[in-house]
Amino acid sequence: MAFIRTLLSPLRAPLRRLIAGWVELRLIEPATDELDLDPTLPVLYVLPHPALSDALLLESLCRAHGLPSAAGRRHVGEITLPACLALPSPGRRLWRRTSRLEAPFLGLLEQRREHPEHEVQLVPVSIFWGRAPGKRFGFWKMLAADSWQFTGRLRRALSVLVNGKNVELHFGAPLKLGDLLDARGATLANRKTARLLRVHFRRLRTRVLGPDLSHRRILIEGVSRSPEVCQVIAEQAASEHRSPARLQQRARRYGREIASNMAYPVLRFMDGLLKRLWNRLYAGVDVHGLERVKALAGDHTLVYVPCHRSHIDYLLLSYVLYRDGLMPPHIAAGRNLDMPLIGPLLRRGGAFFLRRSFRDNRLYAAVFNEYLHRLLSRGHPLEYFIEGGRSRSGRMLAARPGMLAMTLRSYLRSAAGSGQQRLAFVPVYIGYERIIENASYQRELRGGKKRKESPLALLRVLGQLRQPFGRVTVNVGEPLTLAAYLDREVGDWRQALGEERPAWLTPLIPRLGEELCRRINAAAALNPVNLVALVLLATPHHAIEVSLLERQLALLADLQRRRPGGVHASLPAGTPSDWIDQVVALGMVERRPHPQGDLLLADAGQAGLLAWYRNNVMHLFALAGLVAFAFRHRPTHRLEALEALLAPCWPILARELVVEPPASLREGVTEMLDLLVDQGLLERTEEGWHCPEEPLEAGERLRLLGQLMQPSLERGYLLLAVLLDAGPGELVAEALAERSRQLAERLALLSGLDAPEFFDTRLFASLVESLEREGWLWREGERLMFDERLRRAAQRSRELFDPALRHRLQLITRRPSE
Repeated sequence: MAFIRTLLSPLRAPLRRLIAGWVELRLIEPATDELDLDPTLPVLYVLPHPALSDALLLESLCRAHGLPSAAGRRHVGEITLPACLALPSPGRRLWRRTSRLEAPFLGLLEQRREHPEHEVQLVPVSIFWGRAPGKRFGFWKMLAADSWQFTGRLRRALSVLVNGKNVELHFGAPLKLGDLLDARGATLANRKTARLLRVHFRRLRTRVLGPDLSHRRILIEGVSRSPEVCQVIAEQAASEHRSPARLQQRARRYGREIASNMAYPVLRFMDGLLKRLWNRLYAGVDVHGLERVKALAGDHTLVYVPCHRSHIDYLLLSYVLYRDGLMPPHIAAGRNLDMPLIGPLLRRGGAFFLRRSFRDNRLYAAVFNEYLHRLLSRGHPLEYFIEGGRSRSGRMLAARPGMLAMTLRSYLRSAAGSGQQRLAFVPVYIGYERIIENASYQRELRGGKKRKESPLALLRVLGQLRQPFGRVTVNVGEPLTLAAYLDREVGDWRQALGEERPAWLTPLIPRLGEELCRRINAAAALNPVNLVALVLLATPHHAIEVSLLERQLALLADLQRRRPGGVHASLPAGTPSDWIDQVVALGMVERRPHPQGDLLLADAGQAGLLAWYRNNVMHLFALAGLVAFAFRHRPTHRLEALEALLAPCWPILARELVVEPPASLREGVTEMLDLLVDQGLLERTEEGWHCPEEPLEAGERLRLLGQLMQPSLERGYLLLAVLLDAGPGELVAEALAERSRQLAERLALLSGLDAPEFFDTRLFASLVESLEREGWLWREGERLMFDERLRRAAQRSRELFDPALRHRLQLITRRPSE
């Protein structure tokens, strides 16, 4: 080896220059100026395996960024070692066969034990030349990319040639030799060091490449012949008198219909295509919180659960993850997207397809469950939308139980086997300043039929690409580690690992869905469009002075900074004036010059569109809006009276808006009152909190803030009026929701509101569920029952409304015969 290094040493300089000129690093993580290096200690870089190309690239990078050199040899005390080391790789070489592999740190550790002043820091470095998962890709496998199979010299040379423009370099946290020594001696410390480094390299490869992929045909065959699928085949063959061979063939056909076929060339192609698409479609993609994913990706199976607002969601999250050095997930997509041209491309990008409903098809359900289980048990990252479909109203929809139930059953099955799987849900909020489905959502909210997806529809969408769509934000919420969640919610869940459907599973799934929805909403992205929508739609005629709008936008931003409605919510860059200019540039509102001060206006069509964006983030200001609404017609409140006034409606409102309520309503209200005092919207005296008499603008700004919650409170008023008027036991839930919806539609028409999302049936169905959850309602058979407690709570809540508004709502709820 020393002889060969001597022969190659004259070539290192020209080879390094060649590498430096050819290679482009698409990602350096962390950035070189963020490395936590001790400048007083020598640095030794450690590669996961010997590779001349990696060493030369690292030498070039260190030279270009002013890092400690990775070239030549480093003198540490009496020991001289290469500045760039590598863990030994097992395997046969032409000149020798490795018998025993020892990490190269023994001498350093022995010296450090005897001479503590000779401290050294080891910096692990991982370099990926392309990023193919471990799967057979024919010629691409030979040419292209890093996979779980370490490449040979010829393949590495070809990989440098092919993938020189697609290289990632990841630095690990520095390790000090002194931290690795203990009383057991340097030999064991040497093995411990090597083990720690190998674990680090393995976790990083898992994070970047994902686990090994089986060949799709082998995976489908394994699914169709699994014991679970074979049991269903045997039962159906016996009960329906069908041939087991034919059912086995059908199971394979279902597998081909479902399974993805992730292909590295397509990932590379999609990365380049989407990069061009985002640059053309959006002014930028902002990403926050991805470090929370990277902390888990090495040793957890990740299940990404984004909100679903647009078809772009499918592509955007995969692009962001791939760009930032994480393995793109396998994505659950509706079968409606498995259309010509589009379907095969999505399938090779990682999509697997499922039917909307397969409750009555046991064999399909068994095949799908087994396929999902194999992905999860092998550690593949997944992505699915727990809402089921895209939100037409802009609100967070209630979680569907299907995919969550299958994920939990798979986890319990894996835990019963090895007991080692670690799974985490990753909530993701995707926020748009403008979506491509604006027109279709408005049409569907007004009763239009949903158009079927087709390649022709895609071509129509492509025609919009010249329009401005602003920026898009991807926020990662607080991950939910499933084992810890089960420990908290169930406690003894491990005792039921052998059971297919434990008794606690069915009631747990809705709670898990609600928790994930709250975590998604807690990571909401405030942007210029939804901030302007929050204020402008609170005005009677969707018009406001620009100066007042700027002050109200600053108020909303300050409330979010000082008392966040979501712990991981984000604010846009710039000033309120910049935000207004951005919304005008997107064509969402009109700015009209006026000698007394510019005005901002929205016509009926623009207001309808803005409602969708307002609903994205209205939950962030739920408590602020409710407290402000309480001062609408009563100028003074004491804390105890205010808490009693808000207590009945707050849990219902929090559930409708999918927001985590404060641990104590009193503490939350007190903090909000103090914030409003700081903003000059309230004053505090010995009698309590009251609206200031001067200036008048403070009252207007408080009214605009309170107006945010008025639609939700009006819906609750209408539903309670219908329920109390009918009496206990007279209505079923569906009839109550529908009658309330009709009244809300009538109120909207009489008020001149063009807001079909105001009378969405699902909102009233959710209100009924919330009243049941809080114990105000219960069922006897199908009939809804209540007692005098609900009447008293409803009467107390009505005190929130001023007499004029109460009178208008009473007229709406009055029956025609009256």
